[in-house]
Amino acid sequence: MRKILLVLSCAINTFVWSQQSEAVLGIVENENTQLSMETVHVLNLTQVIGTTTDRSGKFELPAALNDTLYFSYLGYKPLKVAVTSDMLKFKNTKFRLTELAYALEEVIIRPYQLTGYLDVDARNVPLNNNSRYQISGLPNVGYEAGNRDRSAFSNALGALFNPADFLHNLFGKNPKQMRKLKKMRADDEIKNLLLSKFDRTVLEQLLGLERVDIDEILRNCNYSDVFIKESNDLQILEAISGCYEEYRVLQL
Repeated sequence: MRKILLVLSCAINTFVWSQQSEAVLGIVENENTQLSMETVHVLNLTQVIGTTTDRSGKFELPAALNDTLYFSYLGYKPLKVAVTSDMLKFKNTKFRLTELAYALEEVIIRPYQLTGYLDVDARNVPLNNNSRYQISGLPNVGYEAGNRDRSAFSNALGALFNPADFLHNLFGKNPKQMRKLKKMRADDEIKNLLLSKFDRTVLEQLLGLERVDIDEILRNCNYSDVFIKESNDLQILEAISGCYEEYRVLQL
C-alpha cells in the first residue's frame, strides 16, 4: 500500500512540475522579409504575463495548452494565437507579423495663431476645465469632473455612492476580471507595453472588454473625456485599478 501511495505521489509531483515548467519558445519574423524582429511584445493573455523578443527575434514565455498568446509591435497587425501541443513540444515555432499601411494625414504644426505677446496668447489657448476632487478616507487623489460648476462635486459623489451604479455591476460581478488588473500592474513587460500605447487594443484583449466598455468605466469613475481620449494605456489601467480600489473601500 505504501509503495502504491509513493508511486502515485511521485506521479502527481512529476505532472505538476511538468505543468508548471511548460513554456513556449519561438521566433517572431516579418511576414514579408522573413527577418527576425527584436523587441516584439509577447503576452500570455490567459496567465497575464509578458516578455519581449531578443536580437534574434527569440522569446520564451510560460504557457500551458490552449493559453492565448498575443503579439504586439508598432506598425504591425497584432497576432493572437492559441497554444498548441506542438508549440510546447518542439520549442521552435515561428510567428510572423504583417506590416500595416498607414495613410498619413495632414499635420497642423501651429493649431493656434500665436502673436508672441503672452497676455494675448494666454487668452487664445483653450483651457482644460476639468477638475479633480479629493474625498477624505479614499486612497486615490480624487475624482475628475467635466467642469467647475458647483454641481460637479455633487455629481461625482452621487455616482460614487449610488449602490446601483455601473461600478457595482462591473466590479461586483466580475471579481476574476479585477484580479487580472493586479497581475497586469505587477508585470513590468505589460506595463512597458501599455506605456507606449494609446489605442486600448492590448487592454481590450487583457480585460476581455470592448473600447466602448473601457470608456464607460472611466466615465462612471468620473474621468473627463479629455483624460479618456489623451491618456496612454498604462494611465487608463491605473485609473481603472484606482477606481476599483475605491469601490472596495466604499463596500466595507
